[in-house]
Amino acid sequence: MSCTTPVRYFLLNEIFIGMNKNLLARTDSYTEPDKARKAGLYPYFRVIQSEQDTEVMIDGKPVLMFGSNSYLGLTNHPKIKEAAQEATAKYGTGCAGSRFLNGTLSIHIELEEALAEYLEREAVILYSTGFQANLGALAPLVSRHDYVLIDERVHASIIDATRLSFGKVQKYGHNDMADLERMAARLPNEVLKFIVVDGIFSMEGDLAPLPEIAAIAKRHNCVVVCDDAHSIGVIGKLGIGTGSHYGINEAVDIQIGTFSKSLASLGGFIASSKSVIEFLKHHSRSLIFSASMTPASAASVLAALEILKAEPERIDRLWENTNYAIERFRDLGFEIGHTASPIIPLYVRDNYKTFALSTQSFREGVFINPVVSPAVPSEESLIRFSLMATHSIEQIDRAVDILYRNAKQLGILDRQIDMVTV
Repeated sequence: MSCTTPVRYFLLNEIFIGMNKNLLARTDSYTEPDKARKAGLYPYFRVIQSEQDTEVMIDGKPVLMFGSNSYLGLTNHPKIKEAAQEATAKYGTGCAGSRFLNGTLSIHIELEEALAEYLEREAVILYSTGFQANLGALAPLVSRHDYVLIDERVHASIIDATRLSFGKVQKYGHNDMADLERMAARLPNEVLKFIVVDGIFSMEGDLAPLPEIAAIAKRHNCVVVCDDAHSIGVIGKLGIGTGSHYGINEAVDIQIGTFSKSLASLGGFIASSKSVIEFLKHHSRSLIFSASMTPASAASVLAALEILKAEPERIDRLWENTNYAIERFRDLGFEIGHTASPIIPLYVRDNYKTFALSTQSFREGVFINPVVSPAVPSEESLIRFSLMATHSIEQIDRAVDILYRNAKQLGILDRQIDMVTV
């Protein structure tokens, strides 16, 4: 290192601090991650050194993965890897532009047509991520005099989408249909009104009561928008989503989803009528001003769809694992709420103990996700335990036993038993 380097660094740093003192005052005051690190409880940005499977390598050691959204266990499937490699060889690594201009490839059209057929929709448009799909649907469709009614537990991407729109946004209580009915009834009949929900809620694991939502929407002339990010490949005929699960697929006006979970890739989609999709193609800023989904990602989804159709028993195995794990957690006294999906929330209701349970279990070889405030209120903090179709019963048992032992040591289960007793 040059002897002048520290001097130059010092001078540059002085200039940086002088130019950005207000910004640094804000960012320097944020010390929560450092506090968690010093306490040995920081659980985020763990570096995985292997493919996403039921077992992953972290710091050179095997760890059971119960924090993944790869519900069907397809992320390391050889056919999907091969499809991604072939698409890269044919199209290159990227599109160097948006779909609107130079970034539409034949493989994008092929995937949109395949998805429309699979989802039983008239048309589909692809986005680079599921987050962008939510932004791309609501922001252009909701105008100044429109209303958006959202469940208070919807995904952050839906909340951000409503912030980008010019409509009036109202939140109703989680899955509280009486609250939703009251809100919808108060709104003018002639304005455009949207009801936006998650099909499966990403933290609680419970389902939106879509039949009741659809009935309210019909009574009050509302548009139903369902984010099926965690539903695709999980519920409904061949895993096509929440509407199909309830037998009312046609009641969902706009279906939104992602490829980063069951479909083993990256990207998102909006599925609806041809006219809605045509409108979005020319008004959706997150589509028009973002680079296209990569060829490898599109090819991976196509391959995943083929595997899903050829091996529907994967969904059956996912549910066998889910039901087994739910029964074990309940038998051991865990509070798991109203989950009806492979997402199992283990309620801790204390931020510190949630971090402690996650960290200690990780040290013993189990990867799980802690969910604390502000993602949820502190009194609702939880461990998010999620299943794959490819988990073995032995792996589930091992993880559950480790979580049980650590939860007992932390007094989590004793407190929950007391709450039930009281």
